[in-house]
Amino acid sequence: MSQQAFWNEKFSREGYLYGKEPNAFLSNCYNNFIKSERILCLGEGEGRNAIFLAKKGYEVAAIDASDIGLKKLESFAQQEHVSVTTRCQDLNEWVPNKKYGAIVFSYLHLLDNEKQSLFTKIETSLIHQGFFIAEVFSKNQLNYSSGGPKDAELLYSIEDFKKAFKHCIIHKLEEVEVELDEGKGHKGLASVIRIIAQRN
Repeated sequence: MSQQAFWNEKFSREGYLYGKEPNAFLSNCYNNFIKSERILCLGEGEGRNAIFLAKKGYEVAAIDASDIGLKKLESFAQQEHVSVTTRCQDLNEWVPNKKYGAIVFSYLHLLDNEKQSLFTKIETSLIHQGFFIAEVFSKNQLNYSSGGPKDAELLYSIEDFKKAFKHCIIHKLEEVEVELDEGKGHKGLASVIRIIAQRN
């Protein structure tokens, strides 16, 4: 099954699978971003993080493989009277051609070989002193029932991030337990990895 078919099936259900509120970790970090620089949200789905950032006054672009998810994002943006530039594309096919003041994602699920390729694209797409911020499920999430894939290869380890971002200062890289309350999709105690990296 393609990424588009997989996520279209999930996002075709009524309502917003992960709710309309932004990821709590990302929402606590946005004040690091430079207002004059655009932000890119990867694997953004139905738009909760992108809409939050647009409402804070940032220029925001979003990429996702699901056209259904992005249509819901665009409807959400209209309701909130903000603008988000969207692109329907599998991230494995994304060829960066712009620079961003920040790149963010939450709970993006990629295979091990795909992660390193994406991390390289992210690092090269950041402006000097631009931020990469993400929260993802750790491999220990297999022991929890609060959401996420049940395939360890689609989950993350601290080492995944340590191997990448050689041209960034890592301000935070930690694995922690958190209580998730993100729509029907993420609810309950979870094991997550959080990263804040800044381009040299």
